[in-house]
Amino acid sequence: MIRTGSIWRHFDFVLFGTTLVLIIFGVLMIRSATMGAIDTELISRVPDQIRYAVIGIVLVFVLAAIDYRLLGGMHIWLYIIMVGLLILVRFLGVEGDAGSQRWINLGIRIQPSEIGKIIIIITLGHHLSQNYHNLDSLKGVMMSLVHISIPTGLIFLQPNLGTTIVFMVIWFTLIWAAGLRLKHIGLFLIVMIVAAPIIWTRLERYQQSRITTFINPEGDPDAQFNIRQALISVGSGGLVGKGYANGTQSQLRFLRVRHTDFIFSVISEEFGFVGGVAVMAGIAIVILRILRGARMAADPLGSMICYGVAAIIFFQTVVSIGMNLNMIPVTGLTLPFISSGGTSLLSMLAGVGLAESVIVRSRRV
Repeated sequence: MIRTGSIWRHFDFVLFGTTLVLIIFGVLMIRSATMGAIDTELISRVPDQIRYAVIGIVLVFVLAAIDYRLLGGMHIWLYIIMVGLLILVRFLGVEGDAGSQRWINLGIRIQPSEIGKIIIIITLGHHLSQNYHNLDSLKGVMMSLVHISIPTGLIFLQPNLGTTIVFMVIWFTLIWAAGLRLKHIGLFLIVMIVAAPIIWTRLERYQQSRITTFINPEGDPDAQFNIRQALISVGSGGLVGKGYANGTQSQLRFLRVRHTDFIFSVISEEFGFVGGVAVMAGIAIVILRILRGARMAADPLGSMICYGVAAIIFFQTVVSIGMNLNMIPVTGLTLPFISSGGTSLLSMLAGVGLAESVIVRSRRV
């Protein structure tokens, strides 16, 4: 056992320091993207991001101090809280862009699906660490699917396709880490192919439009406008960019939702190829340090938590940058630690805090 007073000696300051640098850079980029705005909602983005960052940094140390195994022991209550919040969105949710209902106003607006990303890692990780020996049977795999299908279904109905996919990525990552058998993969691929037409009919019109626009860019010129502006932003940045707050596409407002979905385009225009690669390198360091924690974890639950957090950060980074480069359809997922979004930033920092909790209690060789 590690004494309470000694856990901070093993705290991963490289992980924390890199995360902190990314957050500070993100605040600066949000300031650039919203500079000169007259919309009060946009004007408040920078102070809101700073406020959530401070809360999130405190949360990192709080979660690092709490033994993750204690949270694993509370998995039932955490699962009930997560599902309860998602159900609450159906009745008291605040409507946002395109009619999506994803937030609850509790004095401050919170997005339960973002909180759910972290909770599901703990609850599903505990479930799999206790039942990994059952993964030889299809029943064992199906039980893990039942575990994640309830919150995933509630998120899909908001509608929130991006976070729905994130939950399925978490499930696949954790069950693969727990020992998913190859014989089951083909079966699930068949199920996904059969279910695809049903899922398509349940998508909102704007979600279908994002996919069809990606396949046929000329079919909807208005929907394709921002993608073109994003590509212009990235391409015009060149090697080292035009300089901070000097990007024409963002400063002249050609690029929409530049503080959230398309913030990587702002970075590329103002800091060029070098800036874009530097951001990706910073996020890569965070992921590698968390994966290092997974390898050193004292038990399967610790490994599951680290793998799940790393999967979220990796997947959201790939999707966010990919949609800025028109490599994948627009999903609305944020660029971790960089994009504007209070609850999203808190969930990412909570993930880092959980990883630190595993790292400070890891076995040392």
